[in-house]
Amino acid sequence: MSENRTLLTDMAEGLFAELTGADFAVSWPRLAEAGFATLLVAEEQGGFGGDWGDLFAVLRLAGQQALSAPLGETIVAHKLLADAGVAAPEGPIVLLDRDYASFGRHSAAMLAAGEGGLRLYRNSACSFVEGASPDGNPRDKVNFTGEPTATFASNADLRAKGAFVRVAMATGALEAGFALAIEHVNTRVQFGKPLGKFQAVQQALAEASSEIAAVGAVGQAAAAAFDAGDAGFEIAAAKWRMNCAIEVAVPILHRVHGAIGFTMEYPLNRHTRSLMGWRSEFGNDAYWARTLGERAAKLGGAGLWREITARGDRKTSMG
Repeated sequence: MSENRTLLTDMAEGLFAELTGADFAVSWPRLAEAGFATLLVAEEQGGFGGDWGDLFAVLRLAGQQALSAPLGETIVAHKLLADAGVAAPEGPIVLLDRDYASFGRHSAAMLAAGEGGLRLYRNSACSFVEGASPDGNPRDKVNFTGEPTATFASNADLRAKGAFVRVAMATGALEAGFALAIEHVNTRVQFGKPLGKFQAVQQALAEASSEIAAVGAVGQAAAAAFDAGDAGFEIAAAKWRMNCAIEVAVPILHRVHGAIGFTMEYPLNRHTRSLMGWRSEFGNDAYWARTLGERAAKLGGAGLWREITARGDRKTSMG
């Protein structure tokens, strides 16, 4: 845990709360001014010097407030560019997910995987077929019309990095949806008593709570693994577990709300629509289940247990 995490999260929580419901045009200037982009960049390189645990904490808060901006992707991009000694352009930088980019049309640049490394494309070298995620935020198909600004060697897995961003934000979004559900069942009275007093409602919320807690736990484990230098196993487990939790928890959150949970005017949809979109971004259920399964099968039963315990015992490194 970085020494400045409390200060960082206090600042993020206040700012994100102010930006709840704001669109990209309003949100991004405030986020840029706050300097979050260099969160993972070392202090000697002019950055905040934070770790992946800091990023998880910040994006968890962003997910709770349904922040409408590619903050996590921009932070990751700045880290990768700084590690490669490549100057980062001003403005949001997004990560290419197959042929698509969230907030692509609004980006200053994007990172894409290339032969033996990464490529940085300016927005002017791209054309976009505009589309939208289930939550209404831009998700555009990208066509490259020009050459990359920079090409550099890197062993970074963009899909894994993007998956981490989605897991962190999903943790917050699930928590926010659960808080709305708890508030609703404790105030809504049916047959003379609050809904929360009914055993069936309690059982459903208990199931949702365990799913949400699991996502937070595996997300934090992935953050620690990134800080230790290798998160291949942990991020596969985290994204797959996140996808499973969304499948179980989202219907429960809507069911306990009854009809009101399906209205656009009620805030639950801001979170659940995002969650349904994130489930398929940076690797869907099948991709991460296969990735995790292949790794587990290669290790074998005893080898898998040794691998899990050894990885849990690693000391983190900021190098």
